[in-house]
Amino acid sequence: MKSEDAGLIDLTLALGPDLPVWPGTPGFSLEWTKRLGRGDSSNDSRLSLGSHMGTHLDAPLHVLPGGLSAEAVDLDAFLGPAQVVHLPGLREVAARDLEPLLAPGVRRLLVKTDNSRLWDGPPRPFATDFTALTQDAAELLVCAGVRLVGVDYLSVQRFGSRDATHAVLLGAGVAVLEGLDLRRAEPGIHELLCLPMKVAGAEAVPVRAVLRPLPGPAPREEAHD
Repeated sequence: MKSEDAGLIDLTLALGPDLPVWPGTPGFSLEWTKRLGRGDSSNDSRLSLGSHMGTHLDAPLHVLPGGLSAEAVDLDAFLGPAQVVHLPGLREVAARDLEPLLAPGVRRLLVKTDNSRLWDGPPRPFATDFTALTQDAAELLVCAGVRLVGVDYLSVQRFGSRDATHAVLLGAGVAVLEGLDLRRAEPGIHELLCLPMKVAGAEAVPVRAVLRPLPGPAPREEAHD
């Protein structure tokens, strides 16, 4: 059965050399070390990429000295009901934009913006003018009890911004997903299935993230300390 037939929406970008890379960070490389066509017993390769490429998790260690690394994050935050909100036409997403859209009791929020168009068409260079969250938006989400926030470009914080968006979220234990492909995700409540790679000591790791329809009304989740 194909993923589409099961109602799954894949939010994960395929890792490869065509993806944009944050300036100054490593790109993607897949080097074949064995090939059946050369007479080897199997195909084998060496994979190299920056930890903030494609669809990934930022662990608290990314911006907080002594923060949790990727293998220590709470996996429960990545599985369960998630709200998708669509905010087109904005250069930045502030608290005033998010507050009227938040569903009661939402614990996982995926923010779809004009960034999603950047995944269309041929390979594109890194876009410095992508839409991201302001610090007061991060503070709102923390106060609302959100445990996971996901965005559709490579950072939850605007390029060159001195806002503390990352620090506010990660300091409060909010999981931060970046580089989501939300082109096919419609506003509303879905079920998020997403697990980060278990890499000891890493400040960021790739994830595989999908949405699927909820079988019934979204359950209300209790806030966690």
